[in-house]
Amino acid sequence: MTQKSLSTYDLPSHMVSYPQPADHTLTTRRPASVTSRSTTTRRHRSSRSQTGGASFRPQNEFPNFAQTGDVEIVINAEGQEKRYMLHRLILAQCSGFFEASTSEDWSRAQAQGVTSTVGPPSSGLAKIGEDDEYGREAGRPTLPVAPPRDRHRWRYELDWGNKDDELPLLVQKPATSSLFGGDQTYRPPAAPSKSTTTASNGFFRSFTAMQSAAHIPHQAPDNDLIRDYDNLFRVFYNYPPNLDPLNIAESYIQCKSLLNLADIYDALEVVGPRIEHHLLQFQSRLWKQIAKYPPSYLKLGYLARSRVIFSEALIHVVGQWPAGSNQLRNHVPEAVFDLIEDKAEELAERQLKTEGKLFRLTLTTPRGERVTPMNSYLDWLALSLFRQWVIENTSPPPPLPPKTPNANQPSPRTQQQNKPSVSPGHLYRLLYSAGPAYLPHDELKRFLKSSKAFGAESGGNPEYRRDELKKFERRMDEVKLMAKEIVRPLMKSYLELDLGRDSPGTGMGLGYLTCTRLEDADFPWD
Repeated sequence: MTQKSLSTYDLPSHMVSYPQPADHTLTTRRPASVTSRSTTTRRHRSSRSQTGGASFRPQNEFPNFAQTGDVEIVINAEGQEKRYMLHRLILAQCSGFFEASTSEDWSRAQAQGVTSTVGPPSSGLAKIGEDDEYGREAGRPTLPVAPPRDRHRWRYELDWGNKDDELPLLVQKPATSSLFGGDQTYRPPAAPSKSTTTASNGFFRSFTAMQSAAHIPHQAPDNDLIRDYDNLFRVFYNYPPNLDPLNIAESYIQCKSLLNLADIYDALEVVGPRIEHHLLQFQSRLWKQIAKYPPSYLKLGYLARSRVIFSEALIHVVGQWPAGSNQLRNHVPEAVFDLIEDKAEELAERQLKTEGKLFRLTLTTPRGERVTPMNSYLDWLALSLFRQWVIENTSPPPPLPPKTPNANQPSPRTQQQNKPSVSPGHLYRLLYSAGPAYLPHDELKRFLKSSKAFGAESGGNPEYRRDELKKFERRMDEVKLMAKEIVRPLMKSYLELDLGRDSPGTGMGLGYLTCTRLEDADFPWD
């Protein structure tokens, strides 16, 4: 618009904008949003946390869900204290104890008692001063600061009982009430208003937070009982328990203690898989420990509902039965004890059948006839020697003669000679080796020489030919090969332990059979 057109409308000169000279500096206009922001008061960032300020939020993570938790648990042991604020829903899903004790039928009586003692929420102070907690004027219709009373809360404390030998248990206590009629348990904070909270309110909130943080140690507790409860709740919230990852003996003690605690609160189905996962990390060291202490790990495997650990320990227990009966009787459920006895009877029957087959083992002549002293004396001698060796190593020692005043007591050396030379496990493994481990060349040579001298008509020492000894050894090797096939079913091992490398003792492995097998229907907890 030119100056000439402006004069036509007779506009005042102060309302007319004229172009600035070219040599003047142009002023850059900022966006409207920036311009409007500059006129408002400066606000602090909500993410900044000032001590005692309104931006403070209570902790809402394990083990203190201050905003959403509704179950407070206090553990006191030997002067140490551990506090938890957890969720009823998670506790009830993981533990039958909490599911029953937080049910409506259980909590109705305690809730009525607390209501009659504390009174309705309106009995507390309505206001302090002219403004309420968040600086809102009194008399204006505002929402209540405290949450509604229909949200139930639970509190548990560890009760040590009246006797020293009594087991401490969690006991439900009524929630303590404050001076103003409110509940002292943790509650979710109300939404902050635009106005700044008072300094005293922020101070008390910060002090409460510091008290709560004092009960959250960064390391595992030193007290065993507090450690067990802490691990129990950690498992409930899908956190790994604090167990020894290096020393398997110490780890066994911690796992057993945690399983006993989980058994009390009916939480074995949740804790057991965690224990199994932790112990299986030891791999071969775990199998060696189970071989050393099978009754102990049998009880642990049953509590943990671990098929691998339970079956591994049961195979060792059945193979040594009844050696560990005193450690298991009245210490395991009757179903477990009956299972051990049934498997031990089955194993004993298999051994008897195998021994019968060994005694019925025979050789045949080229015409298909059984060897006898009449048709093949040398072969009959090989069978006789083998059967005598089996009898000496499978039969119990003969009973001692009755004590008489005139009879001489047998010496300890004589008693030792009457005992079998090898254990059942070693015996069947020797038979399965089918080599020079038993009845070697020198023993065959001595036997054949003595039998010739005994069968000779004259009293002299007859000479035997070298080919007769070789033939005798070949026939004995045939007997050993047939015995190997007979004992083959007993040599199956269902252990995770490598008998050739990891088994303690000699190279022949364990001194008992490990061919016991558990089917899916045999586990007593299914």
